[in-house]
Amino acid sequence: MDFPSKLIENAVGELARLPGIGKKTALRLALHLLKADTDTTASLAEALAKMRFEITYCRTCHSISDAEECSICANQLRDHAQVCVVADVRDVIAIENTGQYRGVYHVLGGVISPIEGVGPTDLHIDSLVERAAAEDSDVREVILAISPTMEGDTTAFYLSRRLRDLPNVHISTIARGIPMGGELEYADEITLGRSIVDRQRQVS
Repeated sequence: MDFPSKLIENAVGELARLPGIGKKTALRLALHLLKADTDTTASLAEALAKMRFEITYCRTCHSISDAEECSICANQLRDHAQVCVVADVRDVIAIENTGQYRGVYHVLGGVISPIEGVGPTDLHIDSLVERAAAEDSDVREVILAISPTMEGDTTAFYLSRRLRDLPNVHISTIARGIPMGGELEYADEITLGRSIVDRQRQVS
């Protein structure tokens, strides 16, 4: 693809590196930004820079946050006795969009995948166990809301083994309203909400 400007070529190249964005789509976006007023382009650039350099991670649940503690963990109206364990921040967003869950979360940062070189120590698993086992812990239920893939099931099994001996902490899994091999972020809100409400207790 030939470009009339090196600057346009550079912009298209950077946009095309984003997931799901091909060269043609990147070119349309670049030309749109070029035609837009300078305030629009400047606002977009500023928002992206702030997102990249100012967002932090919650010290409790490891979700993205604007402060040391995310708005969900800091909300005393949430049920802190329920901790929903998810693989990714996108899963938090998906579950929150159902409006069916009022507990708090714990974001693992991925799933166990030996093929990709991801082991238990690469995830936020130890901090989950410490969170549930602390003397002053409010945790009474850990809900394993991990996508039902082979890696997800492996992760859920490992977590249940790590947590099963904790006194007064029940382990449950979301109901299999989510199809086997599916991803939480792509599930419709009704199915995902129903799977949270109809979660099942984990059998050791």
